[in-house]
Amino acid sequence: MVLIAVSLLFSGIAYAGSVPPPQAPTKGMVTMVDIGAKKCIPCKMMAPIMEELEKEYKGKASILFIDVWEHPNEAPKYGIRGIPTQIFYDKDGKETFRHSGFFDKKSIVEQLVKLGVK
Repeated sequence: MVLIAVSLLFSGIAYAGSVPPPQAPTKGMVTMVDIGAKKCIPCKMMAPIMEELEKEYKGKASILFIDVWEHPNEAPKYGIRGIPTQIFYDKDGKETFRHSGFFDKKSIVEQLVKLGVK
């Protein structure tokens, strides 16, 4: 986990991005949101997995990424203490699972399947 990143985030060193972050959960869809930063090492490891999942699950589940270094107000909104953190929501918007740290594709797919995504 990148606890230093979260410390920097709350110290005001982070900057606000010009593009608004995606809002999670996506209404009426199973949602997986990866909350991290494009420059943190474990987050960089997650990036290609997220890209694959976004393509594979298009129309079936909402796969989102929120960069908390670009959008510092998002970390407290989701109760983030370290990055990356992945949060899964059912189609009704209820949080069902949360994981902190690198999360491999197989484990993410298992969580999506548990939520009924095929």
